[in-house]
Amino acid sequence: MIGTEIHNFNTLYTKFYRKSFLFTKSYVHDECIAEDIVSDVLIKLWEILKEKEIEHIEALLLTTLKNKSLDHLKHEAVKTEALHTLTDMKQRELDIRISTLEACNPEDIFSTEVQQIITATLALLPEQTRRVFEMSRFENKTNKEIAEELQLTVKGVEYHITKALKPLRENLKDYLPLFYFYFFFQ
Repeated sequence: MIGTEIHNFNTLYTKFYRKSFLFTKSYVHDECIAEDIVSDVLIKLWEILKEKEIEHIEALLLTTLKNKSLDHLKHEAVKTEALHTLTDMKQRELDIRISTLEACNPEDIFSTEVQQIITATLALLPEQTRRVFEMSRFENKTNKEIAEELQLTVKGVEYHITKALKPLRENLKDYLPLFYFYFFFQ
């Protein structure tokens, strides 16, 4: 029986480390990971041998190495799949942005349909909100200038602009990239 031949951990380590390492490395393809697995398995095996004698120690060692290596490889497969999924999602999102930008026609913003949507939406706003918004976006006045002219606070001007942008954003949802260009970058 091999179990009785092994009197200390150094003997176990010397007898089985090299072939355990080569076996494990042939599957995990990483020396550090293989060393960790083999060390863990040899320590576990040593603890079992201290408790009882094992008739087929090499079979137990090989089975334990196999299982630990499988656990590691399955974990790597999950990580790889997650990375692949993230990469696919990122690629799809990039493809959508590219196709959206390619389909973007700057002339659309000046189309009759867009102008009608803007005019109709602004007509539904309260007078003060509409006036503040028009001064900001169409007359290119600063919030401070609008506040002074209409005797409002700058925060009041910001409130009216935000209030006007909400229905415009909703009504121009089909033209969202152009909406942001037209109303946010002025």
